Amino acid sequence: MNSMMKNSNIHCTVKKCKYNMGTENYCSLSEITVGTHESNPTSCECVDCKSFECGDSCK
Repeated sequence: MNSMMKNSNIHCTVKKCKYNMGTENYCSLSEITVGTHESNPTSCECVDCKSFECGDSCK
């Protein structure tokens, strides 16, 4: 049984993430960490969800 609960404050469309609700575009974590992979981020593409973990669909 899946015990994940939707956090309606965190919208997420990354279906391969372990914490994505799957049928809904929400995260199940109570909070996330957002970071960057760039030394000087200047656009949305430079920002990452550092809470991402690959779910079953990645394996």
